[in-house]
Amino acid sequence: MPAPEQLVLRSTLTSPFGRKVRMAAEVLGRMDRIALVPADPRDESDTLRRQNPLGKMPCLLLADGTPIYDSGVIMEYLDQLAGGGKLLPAGGLARIKTLTLARLADGITEAAILVVYEDRFREPGQQSERWLMHQRGKIMRALAAFEAAPPEASKTDIVAIGLSCALGYLDWRQAVNWRAQFPKLVAWLDAFAKREPAFNATARPQEG
Repeated sequence: MPAPEQLVLRSTLTSPFGRKVRMAAEVLGRMDRIALVPADPRDESDTLRRQNPLGKMPCLLLADGTPIYDSGVIMEYLDQLAGGGKLLPAGGLARIKTLTLARLADGITEAAILVVYEDRFREPGQQSERWLMHQRGKIMRALAAFEAAPPEASKTDIVAIGLSCALGYLDWRQAVNWRAQFPKLVAWLDAFAKREPAFNATARPQEG
């Protein structure tokens, strides 16, 4: 039999979307077939911009160099490699509902990143409070939706992976103070982190 295809993941250990892919690979038992090659979206000379014209990570490179992006697409590809139906339903309305919730979780992370970037890419005094409120509003509404109907505590799928990475990113970057207002999500994340080894295995390296 031919050797398993070796894949390359362009990302970093601190990217929340890269963490999603790494978690998926861990859950599916595929991480040993993936080589992590750091990427810098801000570096104009980084080959990431040729691999993904948007210059965004994560980007998965197949053995022949074919790029796959973004994180959601990569996770679907990894699920297919594992036989399908592991991280999301194979078809039907159940699949659509799962993808919708996964995108909601991604939206939390996307808005949180924009809050961080507002400070990172603008000079002091130039930040737009209106823009920050707009992004934080997205985060809080999405969190409220998940608070009303948290994912199944015993299930690891693309929704649970995406939401846990989003909440982990909020805890790190503090785009909003979410824990006091969403106790069900706090309890869900605690239970998920305790049950799913891939969550702690993909945590960002601690400073110091």
